[in-house]
Amino acid sequence: MLEIGSIVWGVKDVDRAVSFWTQALHYKLKYPASDDWAVLIPESGGGMQMSISKVTSDKAKRHHMDLFADNQQAEVERLLALGATKKPWNYEPDADYVVLNDPDGNPFCVVQK
Repeated sequence: MLEIGSIVWGVKDVDRAVSFWTQALHYKLKYPASDDWAVLIPESGGGMQMSISKVTSDKAKRHHMDLFADNQQAEVERLLALGATKKPWNYEPDADYVVLNDPDGNPFCVVQK
């Protein structure tokens, strides 16, 4: 049986990504980060880890996360204050998600539960 052990997120600036994602997800470093790698785990102890990997390519990264929220509007505002930006998107009329970019330009969605 297989299970997902980690999401690996490609970024150009590991320190900036660690700062953003630890605050955004209430995660912490599993062990000290290096210049090109960091592993984040939930502060609460349970859940999936997120690995941050330094990349050099300017090409689009083919990853995407959906973050589920009880209060989407409040979470979007909090994430924007942490350094996320709104990604221009052509939303369908009944969209239950908002597309943001992390500080490195990686897209992710905040979905209303």
